[in-house]
Amino acid sequence: MIGVVVTGVAGRMGSTVARLVEEDPDLMLVGATEAPGHPWIGKGLKGLLGVGEGVRVVSSLNDAITGDTQVVIDFTQPQATLTHLEVAVKLGVAMVIGTTGLRGSDLMKAQELAGHIPCVWAPNMSVGVNLLFKLVGEVARILGEDYDVEIVEMHHRFKKDAPSGTAMKLAECVARSLGRNMEDIGIYGRYGIVGERRRGEIGVMALRGGDVVGEHTVVFATMGERVELIHRAHSRETFARGAIRATKWVVDKAPGLYDMAQVLGL
Repeated sequence: MIGVVVTGVAGRMGSTVARLVEEDPDLMLVGATEAPGHPWIGKGLKGLLGVGEGVRVVSSLNDAITGDTQVVIDFTQPQATLTHLEVAVKLGVAMVIGTTGLRGSDLMKAQELAGHIPCVWAPNMSVGVNLLFKLVGEVARILGEDYDVEIVEMHHRFKKDAPSGTAMKLAECVARSLGRNMEDIGIYGRYGIVGERRRGEIGVMALRGGDVVGEHTVVFATMGERVELIHRAHSRETFARGAIRATKWVVDKAPGLYDMAQVLGL
């Protein structure tokens, strides 16, 4: 069995991942973490979530990793993920990361660290979304320069980063297919007298509200017609199940940074 530690186990994603790890006959939940000061620290996970017999929630990944740990699954916050990567590299443990929101030097540091261990890192672990990443590039290439591209994403009111990592990846897939650079042509929201839409722009718009798990729409619009590709996540389990699949795939891989396209053979 593959020994798994789940970070941020009290969170919406962490608790879902922990439950699915427990249900999988090939995996064993051997550790769990939460942020320092969290009320779950020191308590048995079995009494809190009904999973993880004998597992106590700790505030340090260093304390959670034991000799039985082979993979750490991390859906937390940018700074926490950086810290977790440092620990995983030091202890030589593989990681599956779904954290979004890292930018600039933090992102570069995280990517450099991830290359020292077997690590699957994706802004979205959903099988359907990763198929969408592939499709949008193909559609953009076929439709060509005459179609304006706009990406709209919506998530629950609690999401802290915007646009979503998935929306950013979709935009990058389109830009790469069309030979564009998002740093030059990306537009993130519009307000006021902005003038006509520039040729080549890729718009990325973020909506927040309620309990929406995740919805992404990629619009290709031209004079006379519009093509839309849409993915809607109905449950966090779709992301968690992708993370479980990535965990089984990465455990025996060589050190390196991998994505879900590689996990899924896309």
